[in-house]
Amino acid sequence: MRKLEGFHKGVNLGGWLSQCGAQNYNKEHYDSFMIEKDFALVKEWGLDHVRVPVDAEVIQEENGALKEDGLAYVDKCIEWCQKYGLNMVLDLHKAHGYVFDDESNCQFFYQEKLQNIFVDLWRALAERYGKYKDFLMLELLNEVTNKEFADPWNKIAARAIKAIREVDKDVRIVVGGIFNDSIYGLTLLDPPADENIVFTFHCYSPLAFTHQGAHWVPRMPKDPEKWKFAYPGTTAGYKARSQEFFGHDFDSEFPDTLPEQMSGAYFENLMQPALEIAEKYNVPLYCGEYGVIDLADPKDALAWYRDMNSALEKFGIPRAAWSHHSMNFGLADPWLDGVRSQLLKYL
Repeated sequence: MRKLEGFHKGVNLGGWLSQCGAQNYNKEHYDSFMIEKDFALVKEWGLDHVRVPVDAEVIQEENGALKEDGLAYVDKCIEWCQKYGLNMVLDLHKAHGYVFDDESNCQFFYQEKLQNIFVDLWRALAERYGKYKDFLMLELLNEVTNKEFADPWNKIAARAIKAIREVDKDVRIVVGGIFNDSIYGLTLLDPPADENIVFTFHCYSPLAFTHQGAHWVPRMPKDPEKWKFAYPGTTAGYKARSQEFFGHDFDSEFPDTLPEQMSGAYFENLMQPALEIAEKYNVPLYCGEYGVIDLADPKDALAWYRDMNSALEKFGIPRAAWSHHSMNFGLADPWLDGVRSQLLKYL
């Protein structure tokens, strides 16, 4: 497996130019949610990069025209990254016609017009930002969901990669698979098109812990006594709770060979299929999201990050935690004040 240089430990800037909420796709929000001192804090934390989720509607009209007022914030982000010596992943978090957290909004995978707009956007972004490729990577699309999208996504991604390569031969391009950038999704991706492709996965396992009490999970109980979960615990206990809250869609969190008790060994086992794919294709891996919801006990969250970190460090996998602040997972938020100094060691 080839190593990804320049991207060791990072943090997502979720909620700034993506997932802003119905009322917050506006200048006031963009100007205030992330400011220069936040980038200084990322550097102070000892991190080396940021992953920057951006929704297509912020930087591109529905007819495909670019929105310069939105791109100005990407430009500003690049400026601050340069000032504070941070590398950057530009992540298209939502595309026109596709929203990862709304199963009714998936026409992107069926309509060629929407796919053309997507490809044109990436060609334009490569033209604009390819010159920063010494510290910038381009991530095609965040969290493709259903298995039925696996083949269409491979074809769309290939088109986008080709368009980017027409204007820049070696800027690094990040590609993830189905089931929300799951490790399993990597096994369904086409082989990397060239040596500057990076495969990405997200890891919030076990969801019963990292997403305890999450209001957006339909089957999540309202009563905290029914969803509150400590860490560590037994893998059997997490599996039972996961199937209760999430069904069997995420059974890949619990492969056949697992330790009885949660530990770093659990994450090492979980990541094996990703490592096998990386070795098969000699492609770098990148964990683009991982983290714990702010409803968990902070000391339990610290223990989870410690175990996750042990596996990531063992395998040399670069990563970006979710998220800088807000978004239910904020590292800078008050809920972590008592453990943050320790937790930063485990990012």
